[in-house]
Amino acid sequence: MNRKLTACLLILAAVLTNVAFTVLGSVFDYPDVLKRPVDEILTAFRADQAVIVGWFSVLAFSAALFAPVAIGVGRLSRSAAMRAAVPVGIAAAVVQVIGLARWPLLVPGFAADGATDDFATAHHVLGTLIGETLGYALTAAWTVLVLVAVGATIAGRWFTLLGGLSAVLIAAGVVSPLQVPGVDFANFIGYVLWSGWLVAFAVVLLRVRVPEPVH
Repeated sequence: MNRKLTACLLILAAVLTNVAFTVLGSVFDYPDVLKRPVDEILTAFRADQAVIVGWFSVLAFSAALFAPVAIGVGRLSRSAAMRAAVPVGIAAAVVQVIGLARWPLLVPGFAADGATDDFATAHHVLGTLIGETLGYALTAAWTVLVLVAVGATIAGRWFTLLGGLSAVLIAAGVVSPLQVPGVDFANFIGYVLWSGWLVAFAVVLLRVRVPEPVH
């Protein structure tokens, strides 16, 4: 994992995530559809099942890319913060893939059988608790740890401020199940800013000489 490959994966992950999210929002009203009753979600899923499954697969793949990204970024520093960031980043990728993979792997069967109770359980455990809540927390933690480790050495204050703000807004999604007003919107804005931060991070890696990691 060299800097160029890490930068390419950062850009690819950001682009695929936003394209998949946009398409799913158009054909499936995602993520707002998740707030609807279970039978309505399954009905909407059946209406464009092939397209929805395909784009959730893309979204899961983009989430999986953060495992190698975490490893590549981990090569930028040998600090304690970065040593912690690598497993946190990998864990963030794993839990999000688990949450998103339910759509191509489990939901088609639930939709075919009309298994609303099974869907509701998977939706709550795999989606809300693992994919979303843990995903938000781990993604925000990885971002903060990376900023602590290398933020001041590879870019200006803007890089730290952008990454830090996006992390705070993403972390706000942890309380989304409590239906706190404004949290879902804050989380959405956080991911938009974070996508920009990822692309900026990639540009920094490609154009700025990053100091060799020191013990």
